[in-house]
Amino acid sequence: MTRPRLGVGIGWRPEIDLTVERLPGVDFVEVLAENIHPDPLPESLTVLRERGMPVIAHAVSLSLGGAEPVDRTRVAHLAAVAEAVDAPLVSEHVAFSRAGGLDSGHLLPVPRTRDALDVLVDNVNRVQAELPVPLALENIAALLDWPDSDLTEGQFLAELVERTDCRLLVDVANLYTNAVNLGTAPETFLDELPLERLAYVHVAGGVTHDGLYHDTHAHAVPPQVLDTLAALCARVDPPGVMLERDDDYPPDADLAAELAAIRAVITAAKES
Repeated sequence: MTRPRLGVGIGWRPEIDLTVERLPGVDFVEVLAENIHPDPLPESLTVLRERGMPVIAHAVSLSLGGAEPVDRTRVAHLAAVAEAVDAPLVSEHVAFSRAGGLDSGHLLPVPRTRDALDVLVDNVNRVQAELPVPLALENIAALLDWPDSDLTEGQFLAELVERTDCRLLVDVANLYTNAVNLGTAPETFLDELPLERLAYVHVAGGVTHDGLYHDTHAHAVPPQVLDTLAALCARVDPPGVMLERDDDYPPDADLAAELAAIRAVITAAKES
């Protein structure tokens, strides 16, 4: 399997479009597919594409883990955005957001049962057939863990990959969040994954409040999340690692420093 070498990237957002254009050390960007129209693309994305910068289309609303059929209109929009930005791949979450005609507005964890896995596999296979590029699937941060699981999260994702031939998007901030809030073990998760299927990695910041860690995407990346990234890099050379920031945007220098810290972790792993 060919894995595009992406480097170190950042999530492109309209609020920081000019910042992203001028930041040093940005090798690729990721766009939220639901937030843009493919025709015309935002001018900033056109500028980045003309520079030859890879752009990944990331979706948040397909509800791949839901029992209801995936909305083909949403899939078509993701495919159109991917084609418009010439994306090397697209990504979504191992989650559901809709059930019984209701939309939670949040990414909810999929029960790790055989029945739920069968539904997820079927949805992923159907969606992949309608996409122009490979699909990578991301682990989420959860506030609860369903009872009576048949598989660990790592085993669940490993079997999903085996049965669908999808790729993996590992969010190390979500791993750290679940370790604090649910008591999971990030290193066990990483050991169970087929990391040869890794497409890229998400890194984001958060904050601890009343004993819970909140993956806010609006705070600086804490050292513990960088440590989780280091644990991943000790096992595999990630094709790409990307900083997510979705609110309370800091000065350009702060974002540049976070990108530099990410790059330092990757470099240290290669030299060890």
